[in-house]
Amino acid sequence: MDSFLGLFTALLGTFSFPLIILLVACIRQVNQYERGVKFTMGRFTQIVEPGWRLVIPVFQSMRKVDLRLKAVDVPAQDAITKDNVSAKINAVIYYRVIDSAKAILEVENFQYAVLQLAQTTMRNIVGEVTLDELLSQRTTISGKIEQIVDEATLNWGVEVSTVELKDINLPPDMVRTIGKQAEAERERRAVIINSEGEVAAAENLSRAAAMLSASPGALHLRTLNSINDISSDQSNTVVFTVPLEILKAFTGNKQS
Repeated sequence: MDSFLGLFTALLGTFSFPLIILLVACIRQVNQYERGVKFTMGRFTQIVEPGWRLVIPVFQSMRKVDLRLKAVDVPAQDAITKDNVSAKINAVIYYRVIDSAKAILEVENFQYAVLQLAQTTMRNIVGEVTLDELLSQRTTISGKIEQIVDEATLNWGVEVSTVELKDINLPPDMVRTIGKQAEAERERRAVIINSEGEVAAAENLSRAAAMLSASPGALHLRTLNSINDISSDQSNTVVFTVPLEILKAFTGNKQS
């Protein structure tokens, strides 16, 4: 930089003022995050690196290309899923230019082209999946969109790094239908859990009954235990049954 300033100072002392103005007009600045695409008499000449560069007016021209990562919001698209459900899909796409020459020479406006390609691809991919797949597999669908757009834009010198689905808006009627479906699913699970509990209780009661019937007097002891549990409340009238064998034994003793 010091040598350049020294050369510039020497030119100030050597050339006349109009020539200095012409020299200043030929200087173009390319920032660190940019690359310049230089044309000489309409033909592509070279890629210009960052710094101060000379571009001869009339004979030469230069277009700058930003190499930084860009985040572009894809407008909401009306799409129809595979099971004929309409939805509005919104996404964001992240891309960057990796070849400045191709970005200028191969496509007229690479930013507009990438945006239009992302919109078209998003509608096509959504049309290939059902609504349930769209709601539950957003990451997979975003990956498919990214792959298709990236393969197409490589010829333009553009690399797509990420595509993310932001919002999926459904019609109000479909939202209510999905809510009813979710409620019915929860009721179905509740009924299944309740029936499984009843089956388990029946199995336990069956085993308990078998154990009580296998031991003489066990049922009578269980009955007395239940009476003892409810005897603390004096306001209730308790009616209980007595096994027939015990009643016969009791009446037989009385008759004797």
